[in-house]
Amino acid sequence: MTPGVLYVVATPIGNLADASPRALETLRNVGLVACEDTRTTAKLLARHGITTRTIALHEHNERRAAAGLIDTLREGKDVALVSDAGTPALSDPGAWLVQEAHRAGIRVSPLPGPSAAAAAISAAGFSAPQFLFGGFLPATRAARRKALQALDVPWPVVIYEAPHRIADTLADLAERFGPARELAICRELTKKFEEVARLPLGEAAGWLAERPERCQGEFVLVLAPGEPKVEQKAVDPDAVLDILLEALAPSEAAKVAARITGVPKNLLYRKALERAK
Repeated sequence: MTPGVLYVVATPIGNLADASPRALETLRNVGLVACEDTRTTAKLLARHGITTRTIALHEHNERRAAAGLIDTLREGKDVALVSDAGTPALSDPGAWLVQEAHRAGIRVSPLPGPSAAAAAISAAGFSAPQFLFGGFLPATRAARRKALQALDVPWPVVIYEAPHRIADTLADLAERFGPARELAICRELTKKFEEVARLPLGEAAGWLAERPERCQGEFVLVLAPGEPKVEQKAVDPDAVLDILLEALAPSEAAKVAARITGVPKNLLYRKALERAK
């Protein structure tokens, strides 16, 4: 029996009209739709008159549910994988099922479409050949601050954030990267109350507090690229020692060279005596 196909289907991130004709056709024709939340997906399916059976696949049951779905695929039935919004397996469940499908020799076919990260990058206006997807930052402040240390890179950084943590995250970003670094705040993308604002980090807290409703909804943040880091060339201790020996006695040259290069003074002193002979 020929195995079925696992379709990884991107669905709207807010506006249900963003569902592509191909995505809807696939959801209509597969044998089963694996959903992060069946209630959320039911709204999309009902809008387009799709009656395909759904099954829950979320972070708490993914491995157990994936085993049953692999059996379904082996039986020759096609399965569509969707998340609540956007592209599955991108800060959403689904990666385990896709991995198991590959291991089982089952064809995986992506249906590209809405992505909050791609939408935010396109609306931010930071010109760069690449970007870093940071996803959701840690919930605790200490862990979040530590995570931010790794995000000082010379290209844009995309961060997802929940409404109840957005104020704290904006404060931590401003503290870590300074008030002048720019940030694009994308709130409720594609929905009725969508807002996209690009401003210095020093103004982000004020923008958020300007209207109480701004603390609600889903957020995608795009941090402006940092300055490229200049790699420091390694210091050649022998070259430093030779230069110092032109003006200093061996013991003093070894002492100064050790401070410059970090090489043990005794080792440099022996080399200095050999050069002095």
